[in-house]
Amino acid sequence: MLELDTIYGEEQSMISNQKLLVAIREIKEITGIDVTLYLPNGKLVAKTGGTSEAVTERISLFAESDIDQIVVDTYTLYKVSMDDSVEYVLCMRDVRPEGLVIGQMAVCQIRNLLVSYAEKFDRNNFMQNVLLGNMLAVDLFSRAKKLHIEAKPRVAFVIHTGKKNNDIALELVRNLSDMRTGDFVTSVDPHHVVLIKDVSNINGKDMEDELSGIANRLVDNLHMEAMIKVRVGYGNVVGQINELAQSYQEARMALEVGRVFYAQKDTISYSRLGIGRLIYQLPMSLCEMFIKEVFGEKIPEILDDEEAMSTINKFFENNLNISETARQLYVHRNTLVYRLERIEKAIGLDIRSFDDAMTFRIAVMVLAHMRDSERG
Repeated sequence: MLELDTIYGEEQSMISNQKLLVAIREIKEITGIDVTLYLPNGKLVAKTGGTSEAVTERISLFAESDIDQIVVDTYTLYKVSMDDSVEYVLCMRDVRPEGLVIGQMAVCQIRNLLVSYAEKFDRNNFMQNVLLGNMLAVDLFSRAKKLHIEAKPRVAFVIHTGKKNNDIALELVRNLSDMRTGDFVTSVDPHHVVLIKDVSNINGKDMEDELSGIANRLVDNLHMEAMIKVRVGYGNVVGQINELAQSYQEARMALEVGRVFYAQKDTISYSRLGIGRLIYQLPMSLCEMFIKEVFGEKIPEILDDEEAMSTINKFFENNLNISETARQLYVHRNTLVYRLERIEKAIGLDIRSFDDAMTFRIAVMVLAHMRDSERG
């Protein structure tokens, strides 16, 4: 009676045991022969049927021997090697002479699968080192050539996934990307997924809109498919592989600056950070000096009043237009004027004038930067 397909504990390897199980299951379906896969130390990886104790006892000795195949009871053992190193031992329940050809073909199938994943694993490690700036330029270009990674216009998208969703998000982003066109998806820490997107097919005039669309689709798909709320930052387009680290750092900064100054946005572009980028890089001494110049020794309590700040933000959104702001807030024009006069008394600035409005807007952003720095 045929045993159920079985996989065992994962090893720290480039290919999952689940993938190996799929491969030996296909071999079983095609040949009708039960297949079992072991590590060279005798640990069971995956199987479609049972094996004898005599087989398991011979695995490690066979792996260390100079022969490529051996018959034990009613089974034939084969080595699956890469670069002169035995990666797995394949066991097939067949000792017929014609079964040797089937076994050798099965070994080739497993080996080709390993080669494919080894290259994928190497490309992933390479891209991680590129993003982190861990490679010298001469080594970088040489390695890229060996891995068949061409220089194309690319841009880094960094997706902040939170504390527990990285693995799920990583897999989903891979499914959403087209690896055949030169996209790469990797992770450099437990809270961020990085998509290196090939944008060579995008017209330069439409680039910013297209990048914004990609970022929004990432946010929407991750939320719909896995109920993961993410934020996405992206850098500028670069043409050379060694410049990807710069695009990656820009995307990280976009996320950080966006978190402080544009918290309501799920996506943020480095090229559109505006004054937030400048404020974020100001030293605390200058920030404190500016806040004292604007508000004096005491920060107005009204800055923590949600209703007042909501009114101010809506007023700014409408370019200081009192009538349009009143209409969108569903209040009478005189009511809004009264609120603005009360705000003026509290902060010492008349935000109905452009200069005071700009001063106040910058002061609020500087204050947000100071408070974020204090939190650590």
